[in-house]
Amino acid sequence: MEPIAERGYTHWEGTLGTGRRPWRVIAGQAVRLAWKRRFFKPLFFFSLLPAVVFSGGIYISERLGDFQEMLKGADKFLTINPDYFQAYYGSSFLFFMMLMIMVGGGAGLIADDLRHNALPLYFSRPLRQRDYIGGKGAALAFFLLLLTLAPGIVFLLLKLIFSGSAKILSDFPWLPFSFLAWSVFVSAFFSLFTLLLSSLGRNRRFASILILAAYFLSDVFFGIFYAIFREPAFCLVSIQRNLRQASAAFLGAKPPMEVPGIYSILILAAIMAAAVLVLRRKIRATEVIR
Repeated sequence: MEPIAERGYTHWEGTLGTGRRPWRVIAGQAVRLAWKRRFFKPLFFFSLLPAVVFSGGIYISERLGDFQEMLKGADKFLTINPDYFQAYYGSSFLFFMMLMIMVGGGAGLIADDLRHNALPLYFSRPLRQRDYIGGKGAALAFFLLLLTLAPGIVFLLLKLIFSGSAKILSDFPWLPFSFLAWSVFVSAFFSLFTLLLSSLGRNRRFASILILAAYFLSDVFFGIFYAIFREPAFCLVSIQRNLRQASAAFLGAKPPMEVPGIYSILILAAIMAAAVLVLRRKIRATEVIR
């Protein structure tokens, strides 16, 4: 009989390295999980309907003679300028659909990890805190940019194609940059807003309720205060009103309320900064020290 040689384990003496973009793995998984949810696909495609309508409006604006009988009195609305785009980017319906997408695809992003004690598993790997937050936020921003930046690009292309000239760019040269800046800003706001409230509990439904309550109650408070005092400045207590004011400021359009849009931008930026601080604090408490 040949003797059995005992084989031990060799000690690994390498260094633990970090990938260049580990957040992409987290983002990709979050996008796939959101897309697999039962009602997420119809909800997302329904949220694209306003973009289709406004794209049709751009076509009709170049063919008003063909639709003259059908569109009496609509000439002012179909004038393609910053106010036209503000009607899309600053609409309550668009913000509501963005909010519902956040509820459907983002309410459980951190709450589920807290519920299943998954954070130690994340950070037992070469993953930094900013990679975790960035990956979760990037997944939400992916869907939001499809509702904001992508339609903006389509709007400009359709206008250039149907008009056969670049007059809109000569008249409003800031529009492409405004579309980009506003899309990034509003996507960052909703993403951080959702992650913040998702991190406050261990239950997806609780996080969904918090997201909806914070959004709609702020608008209720505005309605109460404005009805009593008739002071436009109370729009600053409403998330929805601040978003509408900020979108007008970014696009160079007329604001809905007689309040400088910069105030709304600063308030929304402050909410985002607070969200980052809270998220870092919440996640630091469970991070594994290597």
